[in-house]
Amino acid sequence: MLLLIFVVYLLPTFASAGFWAIKERPGRWSEANWGSAHILPEAGESEEAAVYIFSAATGGLKGSVASHAWIVTKEKGASGYIRYDKVGWGSPIRRNHRPPDAYWYSNPPQLVVQAKGAQAELLIPKIEGAIAAYPYSEPGGYTIWPGPNSNTFVAYVLRNVPELGAVLPPHAVGRDYLPDGDFWHLDADGRDLHVTLRGLLGFSAGMRSGFELHFLGLVAGIDINDPGIKVPAIGRIGI
Repeated sequence: MLLLIFVVYLLPTFASAGFWAIKERPGRWSEANWGSAHILPEAGESEEAAVYIFSAATGGLKGSVASHAWIVTKEKGASGYIRYDKVGWGSPIRRNHRPPDAYWYSNPPQLVVQAKGAQAELLIPKIEGAIAAYPYSEPGGYTIWPGPNSNTFVAYVLRNVPELGAVLPPHAVGRDYLPDGDFWHLDADGRDLHVTLRGLLGFSAGMRSGFELHFLGLVAGIDINDPGIKVPAIGRIGI
């Protein structure tokens, strides 16, 4: 069992940390690039509604194993995007404190999922409802590990709006922390089951998650719908 834990969870984590140590990156947040990565078109270029979920590696040493996720929406006909982040300082759920597709600690964002047009129009009210219902939205409702953190927030929205059809990547540490210390959660459409001991030990299984095993916030598993493997600290590798 110890050998399995070392090979599956610790070895990829050490490898990622080693690569991170030699990678050129900003030493402080004030030196990082927080500007737009120019992934999204200008909001006014299209009348259609849109929803985007982004994830990007975070800063400091934790950036070698963890990422930060956020939500972006645009109503039909709107001239701008709305970005939602959960952060650990000030008012926890921020609106538009960065450009919608900004770098995070100089790290480029990766698109997790998107929806446009009529589908996005239907999803935006549900997303806003889930954001409003998030139980850790007040100051003090943030713990970097095991949660609730920024990824706990976005994962909560994804679980409560399963029509988005996505889960956060394996390096989104904190995504498996369930609110109020719940031991299990079945998504509203019954297609994903999540079992956890406060985000430290557990598993997820279903059409979106595939099959995952969670250990101290690290995730290993396999994808079913879009075949691939989930590697702790590194991410998803398609087959």
